[in-house]
Amino acid sequence: MTFGLDNLPYGVFSRPGERPRVGVRFEDRVLDLAPALHDEVFAAPSLNPFLARGRTAWRGARELIQEKLSSSRSLVEPHLIPLEQVTLHMPFEVADYVDFYCSLEHASNLGRMFRPDSEPLLPNWRHLPVGYHGRAGTVVVSGTPIRRPHGQLRAGVFGPSAKLDIEAELGFVVGVPTELGSPAGDFEEHVFGVTLVNDWSARDIQAWEYQPLGPFLGKSFATSISPWITPLEALPRIPGRAQDPAPLPYLERKADWGLDISVVVQLNGQVISRPPYSAMYWTPDQMLAHMTVNGASLRTGDLFASGTISGPEPGERGSLIELTWNGAEPIKLTDGSVRTFLEDGDVVTISATAGGISLGEVSGKIV
Repeated sequence: MTFGLDNLPYGVFSRPGERPRVGVRFEDRVLDLAPALHDEVFAAPSLNPFLARGRTAWRGARELIQEKLSSSRSLVEPHLIPLEQVTLHMPFEVADYVDFYCSLEHASNLGRMFRPDSEPLLPNWRHLPVGYHGRAGTVVVSGTPIRRPHGQLRAGVFGPSAKLDIEAELGFVVGVPTELGSPAGDFEEHVFGVTLVNDWSARDIQAWEYQPLGPFLGKSFATSISPWITPLEALPRIPGRAQDPAPLPYLERKADWGLDISVVVQLNGQVISRPPYSAMYWTPDQMLAHMTVNGASLRTGDLFASGTISGPEPGERGSLIELTWNGAEPIKLTDGSVRTFLEDGDVVTISATAGGISLGEVSGKIV
């Protein structure tokens, strides 16, 4: 069962006329946690107060929820609300947002496009997980309409982006903060869970602005996330991809934090790609270590994302620019239309499964 006892992702919901509060998805219903567990931390309109409690509390709540849904179902049945009766909201307040660039295939593909006469990977790429700081205020929940951004497209030209793209990513939600100057320790001590991410990208704005300081307005207009945060405990872990050269000591992996997650990208209801997260070069524990090694602090509600998930096969690329580059034909849709980049009215939905569980989906319509 994709939303059974071994999954139990957290989100924030409301019913008409009621305030938003924290719940857990179980099957096709939402468990209202505040009355079910007799804990007012779940009456908050955000997961942040619960996230700040830390790993012991996270595990205790998960075990209690599993116990109540398995052996004490009659006691919580009044607090199980059908999904069709609720509205889902932003699950947590985003403190900071960092986006990484952790797929070897994605980085290589874009390097060949932007630097066709040189080595696709820049000299630093295999030595550290490259990233940039995003805009926390433009992270939105799935279902929020995405307005086509305007910006400089080339010298002297301003207008709406004509090359609006997607980036299928996995996001990691921080619960426990660190003090300024103290690098993060154990990955599991700080990171609560994962969420699906679509980091919308205006490729024409990006191509004109990105040198020398990297992404800015081509990325900062919108980033969509799923309404569900899946706890780390629910995810099947695998060894990370082999790395050459060996990373510096602070980036050495202490545990298996490769994740066996299968992603599906749909455009207007049609599957166009199936990127495998297991192919990622840098693992999330390495992202966290690098993000804090200089003493930068973590805050409850920080979000860091993997960057585009792309695999080695043509049908495993997590962005339109990769799916249609280097002589590939535009994407042909069942209605007879074709796409190289997104048109107004297009709907992109990214979903994923990990073993037998679902990570839900993140969806957005271009307006």
